[in-house]
Amino acid sequence: MSGSSAVSGAAPCRFAHYFVICGIDTETGLEPDELAALYQWLEADRQGRDPDAAATGENFEQSPLRRTFKSKVLAHYPENVEWNPFDQDAVNMLCMPKGLSFRTQADPREPQFHSFIITKEDGSRTYGFVHTFYEEVTSAQICSAMQTLYQMHNAEHGSANAPSSSSSSSSSMDSLASSLDEADSPASSSRGAGGYDSSRDTLYVSKALCLITPMPFMHACRRFLSQLHRAVTGTTAPPLPLESYVHNILYEVPLPAPGRSLKFHGVYEPIVCQRPGLGELPLADFPLGEAFNLLGVENLVQVFTCTLLEMQILLYSQDYQRLMTVAEGITTLLFPFQWQHVYVPILPASLLHFLDAPVPYLMGLQSKEGTDRSKLELPQEANLCFVDIDNHYIELPEDFPQFPNKTEFIQELSEVLLSFGLSANTGAPPRTRSSPGSTPSTPGRERKAVALRELEDDGRNGNLAGEELAVLELLQGNATLERLQALTKRTGVTVARVEALRAGVKCQGTEGQGGRTAAEEDELKNAKLNVQLREVFASRFTTMFADFEAFVIQSAPDLESWLTNREQMHNFDKASFLSDQPEPYLPFLSHFIETQMFATFIDNKIMSQWEEKEPLLRVFDARIDKARLYNVRAPNLRSSSYQRCSILKESAQTIEQRLMKIDHTAIHPHLLDMKIGQGKYEQGFFPKLQADVLNTGPTNNKWSHRTATAQRRKDRHRQQTEHLTLDNDLKEQVEGCLVLQNSMAFWEWDNASPPPIKPPKKSASASCLKYMQEARSLGKSLRQPKLSDLSPAVIAQTNWKFVEGLLKECRMKTKRMLVAKMGREAVELGHSEANITGLEENTLIASLCDLLERIWSHGLQVKQGKSALWSHLLHYQAREERLEQQQAESPVPHVPERRKSESCIALPTLRVSCIQDMRHIQMMSEIKTDVGRARAWIRLSLEKKLLSQHLKQLLSRQVLTKKLYKRYAFLRCEEEKEQFLFHLLSLNAVDYFCFTSVFTTIMIPYRVVIIPIKKLSNAMTTSNPWVCVSGELGDSGIMQIPKNVLEMTFDCQNLGKLTTVQLGHDNAGLLAKWLVDCVMVRNEITGHTYRFPCGRWLGKGVDDGSLERVLIGELVLPSTEEDSGRGCRTPPLQRSPSQIRRISITSLSGRGNKPTSAQIQEAIGEVVNTIVKHFHKPEKERGSLTVLLCGENSLVTALEQFFHHGFRSARLFQKTVFVWDFVEKAVAYMETADQMGDLQETTEPLGMTCQSLCRYVNAINSTSRSIGKDGKFQLLVCLGARDRLLPQWLPLLVECPVIQQMYEDTALLRDRTTVNALIGVLETLHDFPITLEASLVKGIDL
Repeated sequence: MSGSSAVSGAAPCRFAHYFVICGIDTETGLEPDELAALYQWLEADRQGRDPDAAATGENFEQSPLRRTFKSKVLAHYPENVEWNPFDQDAVNMLCMPKGLSFRTQADPREPQFHSFIITKEDGSRTYGFVHTFYEEVTSAQICSAMQTLYQMHNAEHGSANAPSSSSSSSSSMDSLASSLDEADSPASSSRGAGGYDSSRDTLYVSKALCLITPMPFMHACRRFLSQLHRAVTGTTAPPLPLESYVHNILYEVPLPAPGRSLKFHGVYEPIVCQRPGLGELPLADFPLGEAFNLLGVENLVQVFTCTLLEMQILLYSQDYQRLMTVAEGITTLLFPFQWQHVYVPILPASLLHFLDAPVPYLMGLQSKEGTDRSKLELPQEANLCFVDIDNHYIELPEDFPQFPNKTEFIQELSEVLLSFGLSANTGAPPRTRSSPGSTPSTPGRERKAVALRELEDDGRNGNLAGEELAVLELLQGNATLERLQALTKRTGVTVARVEALRAGVKCQGTEGQGGRTAAEEDELKNAKLNVQLREVFASRFTTMFADFEAFVIQSAPDLESWLTNREQMHNFDKASFLSDQPEPYLPFLSHFIETQMFATFIDNKIMSQWEEKEPLLRVFDARIDKARLYNVRAPNLRSSSYQRCSILKESAQTIEQRLMKIDHTAIHPHLLDMKIGQGKYEQGFFPKLQADVLNTGPTNNKWSHRTATAQRRKDRHRQQTEHLTLDNDLKEQVEGCLVLQNSMAFWEWDNASPPPIKPPKKSASASCLKYMQEARSLGKSLRQPKLSDLSPAVIAQTNWKFVEGLLKECRMKTKRMLVAKMGREAVELGHSEANITGLEENTLIASLCDLLERIWSHGLQVKQGKSALWSHLLHYQAREERLEQQQAESPVPHVPERRKSESCIALPTLRVSCIQDMRHIQMMSEIKTDVGRARAWIRLSLEKKLLSQHLKQLLSRQVLTKKLYKRYAFLRCEEEKEQFLFHLLSLNAVDYFCFTSVFTTIMIPYRVVIIPIKKLSNAMTTSNPWVCVSGELGDSGIMQIPKNVLEMTFDCQNLGKLTTVQLGHDNAGLLAKWLVDCVMVRNEITGHTYRFPCGRWLGKGVDDGSLERVLIGELVLPSTEEDSGRGCRTPPLQRSPSQIRRISITSLSGRGNKPTSAQIQEAIGEVVNTIVKHFHKPEKERGSLTVLLCGENSLVTALEQFFHHGFRSARLFQKTVFVWDFVEKAVAYMETADQMGDLQETTEPLGMTCQSLCRYVNAINSTSRSIGKDGKFQLLVCLGARDRLLPQWLPLLVECPVIQQMYEDTALLRDRTTVNALIGVLETLHDFPITLEASLVKGIDL
């Protein structure tokens, strides 16, 4: 082991850490793949079959050439690297994800290339690059073993159906069992019944050569491995023994320094790679152009959006390298953010149960040739983005927000692709889950057409899309067009599209220029395309988050206290940030700033004041600073205009210059000091390499002993402490995921202490250490995973971690929802309007719906439908309805219902029932999918404050839960389930209108009850009463109330929150007068009940002679016994003025205390202030303006009190005088004065104002509506406020001589200073557009 120590110092600087060979172990012979057997066990368990019968390991159904056999790591060099311990199981599993595969001379045996990634517990990554080829089997035992297997197979099946049997057993997730290279080619089926015969056929077996590197130099590794393979298959021996080349790349080729390029030598040709500088985008070598080509631009942008919003993303392809290209492509585009969750681009068959993980993930699943998408049963699909790479199509989750400026963004990306000669149009249009039949079944002929079209459009074949090439040929062949173009060029105009086409063709015509080979040219083109596409994405984020720093809350004095209090702290001012963004960006941004990747990004920003900046953040900050220099964006400038990326040319040039001018050339491969004659060349066979020379590094190399520089050590330390920065909200859960993520990840639990962690250099070391220890050890310590530990017990343990994570997430989400709601409410006491932005609230509720879906899909026995929650509800409904039927058949004695308390008088009780709420949702034809129904049901239950109660009822049926869920499922963990329901119960403390405000077009049944004051008047009236109910979304229209009935129900499109009720009658018959106490209206779906107080007469010759009144509503608190446990709530809405107040103002004797002049003035100030505040809120949060104009403490009320002060309302012959009488007299005086010419001397504007007042009063008097005198005064105030005339009318009324007859000298209206002050206050309303509800101004045409 001396070798490993010699190597360790240089390890971080080395280009490659390990060289690995995997293949068949001739000592042990053919072994069935244990992992495949485990997978069969899991699959049987998932489908409810007997797992033990399934897991016998050998699968006699499949022909032996199609079965999976165990591969082994035959050799790896060096033995070990200190920085990166060798994980044998993981490497073996990822080099050969489906085990060994056998071929005969009749089968295709092209070499395959793929890459993989291993993510370690601390978040650091290593990359593997694998070249798989077929080698002839020379061992006689293996050939005869294969022959025996074939004889057994044929005996089992009879020879007739042998060829077809290979595809007979494709269970739902068997897709990993076979791959592209196992396609049923004509050759494979032509072998007929015999299959394999050792006397006639040559047997080949797969072997893999693999390089494991710290950085993803994909092109360089691919070229090195293919040259190594060429050296083995070539007719002549390579110039040097293979050990020389392997030793060279392991020990003598360094990593290129940042911003530099490096040339090293393969077996036949030199290989060049380059690494971006510190200020550039980090290294990404996977060809992005290919990812765009596979999916099409629009599809890729949609998948990218799903990734940003941390949904579950499943990639599906026959080709491992495609899975890797798309996964790595999407994650590199996230800059400056990083994917924080499970990341397994190639998911081996044995780990399929990972798809059950109730957390966000990005995984790649290998599809089986010809497998239909519909056969693929996925545990949860409510929040899944399914990406079928080979068929170029995607399925999206329902209703997720679009990326800002998506159209312009796609346009810019398409132009970049076009300039490199790639078509931007591949990819089927995305489907959302709602579309029926979302599986494209491509018949053979159609598939061939697709393949041909692809070949034609595929930029990798050097073709422009056919159509584009034709356009260019047409343009180039047309002299007139050529002249036109030359002319436009001279005048400085370029024809962009033609330029782009020409560049694309030119780009392909330049191959071989400057002495570069076609492969190098291709690499350069790829690198330039990569960087330009990434720059377009990065520039979007730079624009969107240019001001993010202004909203970061830096509250801790030092790192230690920040880490200690991380959980309680708000570190980003989300509300202010959103209020500063352009409207179209909000749906996306409000979701995105709730994600884990954004939280980690902000954490990194805060920590950068004490520690070295995280590399991605450093680059991003530098870009923002640069953008500020060129473009000073004022924080209040909310522009959503699209800004294109301006540095595409420079970024491509930088890369080209680096590749043209090589900065460093590594030592050439050379002869090693090894025994002659070993490793003899034998064509077609990869030799056994000499371990002693490959396990030790060189002793004389000038940099081999150079220790890692401080910078590298810091980088490494940052990687080790990376998960410090994970947002605590989901700390434990992500911790679980990281382990999950761990390569392919399984946990090994034991009681050993976690590995020692080097403390950071700052004083915070102790707390960091403690914090990280806690984060690492959740009850048990989590260590570098061992794949060999895959036992059912470990799987149960894994699921236990998920349960803990889900519970924690539930606690965090409910807490966040409560804080967001109540924080604002406390500030604005007096209103229970929606106070966080409707958008933010919607985002939080959507993420709660998503969490519930994930909880319900954890540990399902058998998946049914796309929504696990709705499926459970349907089972419950079916059971309950059966029970109801049985009860209906057996008679039950009737128990009289207790009457409710007076507050809800005369409204029959609304039964609380989970099933009833489901029926409401099932009746809604607007909702087409199960996922949609589940979400609507959650919203409705949340609005009714019954979510916790309903779910408790649902889970109380334990027989059903046991039938549907496995033992380890979240819903069967009693204690966690109780805590979860308790967290949901806490949401009853606040009011949500999340159902009413979202489903605005549905029909809703309403119930109206009119409550008269029986002591003072007759309960019934002989006249014909009518009612009209209005809400924020519209009104019901006038509805006649049947005679002698005080209750009615009607169906009407959702009115939203109710605001006013108009109540009136036609004054017919003897008993036409009617004294109404209030009107009650209830929404029969949500149960919201509104009370509209009246307390006045309707009838001619009584009160103010009104035959109709507009009443303002208030939401009634639920007061039944079961509701009392639903927690506190927010303050009530205001309502129409009560009877008591009316009487106290109007009556002569003044029962009750009349307000003093100071109180009246204060009341006016407060009302105007409230209206001003109303307009300063974002539009979606304002609530009802009608309440502020006509409710209890409203503008009308305050002005009424002002006009009543010192008013001589003596009852001459028992007739009350109203303020309206004064207004009418004043107007009559003005009109006669005008006719007599008295007003001629007045200035022009005053004359105009006089006319306007007279016009408005006459219009109100001549309306067809029978509103009383107080109603008319209310209307005048509202219209005056709307048309900004009130302050102009006041002086006219004050100047009018009528005032002396009707007001005392002490009246406020006769005090000049007070009136001027009032005019000043009312003028502040002129800045705001006051719009009046239709119910107030009906019948008035002004």
